[in-house]
Amino acid sequence: MFVTENMSYPVRLRLLPSARCLFDEPVVLKIAGLRSKQVVTIRASTTDERGLEFTSSANYRADGCGEIDLSRDPAVGGSYLGVEPMGLFWSMKSQFLHKDFRKTRAVDPIKVNFSIHEEKGKMLAEVTNERFLMGDGVSRLPVKEGNIGVLFTPPGKSPFPAVLDLYAYRSEKRACLLANKGFVTLSVPVNIDSQKPIHLDHFEDAVDFLQRLPKVDGKGVGILSKSKGGDVALSLSAFVRGVKAVVWINGCSANTGLPLYYKKKQILPALMFDHKKTFSTNSGAVISKYAMHDPLKAENRDSLVPIEQAGGHFLFAASEDDLIWDSKAYMDNMVGRLRHHGKDNFETLSYPQAGHYLEPPYGPFCRSSLNVILGGPARWGGKPRSHAAAEVHLWREIQKFFRSHLTCETAPIKPE
Repeated sequence: MFVTENMSYPVRLRLLPSARCLFDEPVVLKIAGLRSKQVVTIRASTTDERGLEFTSSANYRADGCGEIDLSRDPAVGGSYLGVEPMGLFWSMKSQFLHKDFRKTRAVDPIKVNFSIHEEKGKMLAEVTNERFLMGDGVSRLPVKEGNIGVLFTPPGKSPFPAVLDLYAYRSEKRACLLANKGFVTLSVPVNIDSQKPIHLDHFEDAVDFLQRLPKVDGKGVGILSKSKGGDVALSLSAFVRGVKAVVWINGCSANTGLPLYYKKKQILPALMFDHKKTFSTNSGAVISKYAMHDPLKAENRDSLVPIEQAGGHFLFAASEDDLIWDSKAYMDNMVGRLRHHGKDNFETLSYPQAGHYLEPPYGPFCRSSLNVILGGPARWGGKPRSHAAAEVHLWREIQKFFRSHLTCETAPIKPE
């Protein structure tokens, strides 16, 4: 138990079970020593790797014993309302428009400072929560072979199941968090800002690299993907051997944006979008939900990824309030095609009030930020509370799915 308090006051502020935890682990904030029914403000703040500060605050009323328990008591004002044990985390935001919380490297922990203030503003106590991306014993190794990506290996007895994490920008967050759970994970960016054709061979090399590792069960790998990474993951499952399980999050059913090449030949043309069908919000962020060309029209069907020829399993997760594109419609189309071919190798998840930007849980909700393809800020969609709940649920389901289809009999997987 970790307790920090201002010695001038009897107020005690605790984070349970510990003030040091992994990024994807919840904590409970408890306060004692207040006056009966006293109203206080709890403030949270953190800084991303660019030096941008993200803050939130919520007002709480103590019970008759002068205590507040965020897992039990409702916020009565501030950044959110109601009982939200992790509300101070997901409601944090920058004072500047169109900023996401940037944490791409896994080495340094994220520090979140909490402070309690009287109604007049005087601080009563404070505590810092250190949230680590890399757990004890996890190793991080940049892969020089082919400049593929960054490899995370869990401690313990091998062989381990392996996952290829495809990100549309460089980030190590998901990969190292999965390594904490017992997966060897390789983080590989999908470069979409160069406007050069994408070559599936590069990602095939990553699949082969994982299967050759001595600590990996070489019978197949999983792929974790989101957005543009989703159609790359689908293509790997359809054209490349060794892919056993694919998690597709808010992607498209067709190859988007750039032609896809494999073995020096174009295998899929690009499904494009129409800038004229985007529109700007009052904040300047762009909504592009219906700007993509329809992949089901005759002239675009060649861009559809032939997932019916894949031998692995799929977990499709779609946000119904995705404002980048219509992920739910793309998911429904893929499910229909698989069923038409007599396939039942898929599971689906749908989140009615979540947006495009689904990440591992307990980070600040991102309303809008820079989108390279749109050339400016994009509105991602989602209602903060529902989006945060979707992230918690999805992260649990991702681990369950990979354990089901990748787990080695000799390698115990840590629970989520």
